[in-house]
Amino acid sequence: MRFSSAVFTSFVLSLLTLFTFQAIPSTHALCTPKTYKMADDIKGAGFFDAFDFEAIDDPTHGRVNYVDGETAKRNNLTFGSGETFILRPDTVSILKPDGPGRDSVRLISKKNYTNHVAVFDIRHMPQGCGTWPAVWEVDPTNWPFGGEFDILEGANDDGPNASTLHTGPGCVMPAGRSGMLGKQLDENCDSTINNNIGCPVKFQQPESYGPAFNGNGGGWYAVERTPAAIKVWFWGRNDNNVPAQVRNGDANVAPETWGTPTALFPENNCNIDQHFAAHNIIINLTLCGDWAGQTYGSTGCPSTCVDFVNNNPKSFEQAYFDFASLRVYL
Repeated sequence: MRFSSAVFTSFVLSLLTLFTFQAIPSTHALCTPKTYKMADDIKGAGFFDAFDFEAIDDPTHGRVNYVDGETAKRNNLTFGSGETFILRPDTVSILKPDGPGRDSVRLISKKNYTNHVAVFDIRHMPQGCGTWPAVWEVDPTNWPFGGEFDILEGANDDGPNASTLHTGPGCVMPAGRSGMLGKQLDENCDSTINNNIGCPVKFQQPESYGPAFNGNGGGWYAVERTPAAIKVWFWGRNDNNVPAQVRNGDANVAPETWGTPTALFPENNCNIDQHFAAHNIIINLTLCGDWAGQTYGSTGCPSTCVDFVNNNPKSFEQAYFDFASLRVYL
């Protein structure tokens, strides 16, 4: 059968169109955000199952005595029930100057994680002079070369919050990077220089730390770790932009839909997989020490940090964590 040139041309174009549609995925398929599935839903007494107590000497040289689980429960330094988990220091004892520090608690997760999402729903964090609370992730066997990532951390009520990476040499963040809401304070994450300040990002929300956080009913911290980047988000309790997945504790989450992260640590000049091993989650409260002790005099707090901690137990009645939940997604 013979075709006219016009008919033949139309036939060829139809075939090309058919193969084009079959070969190229739809725009929707290309843009579907990555979804993570809940692996751990930790609430109340579930923290006792998910974490171990670290009764160790404080690596940051704080005026604390980290106690074991039996002591923490007996002295009501930890409490878990329903959707409430409390972690706090001793608020009764006057300390001897040459004796151990104030009893406190340091928890480390039994599981460790590489690529994951973690959402911390916190109603109250420790506040007050001399306090240094932290929620962070670390390879406890090879610091700093296995990496450390601080999600929530501060000292002496001096907010807002800062999230920070600490690594061995060779991890540098891009100067003046965009794509986040916080303020970059340093580029080099190498813990062997600059007195181990790492590469912090200071949050812009006053309610992200200390008394302002507590006065607002707390909020949510969320982190996503992938080979491409480590990201942190913060939303205050009454923030209109809290994703429903976060607020409701959904079984599946898609961080790409959560908006601009508060802190962003991309892999441009920092190979995430190389500098960050499998991490445990740590929750702890120390007092004074390498940070809170050194900055104590510049924050308007009375006396010296160690004297204040030794002699004012009632001042630490607001120095407690109240977790509603911790959810980890893989």
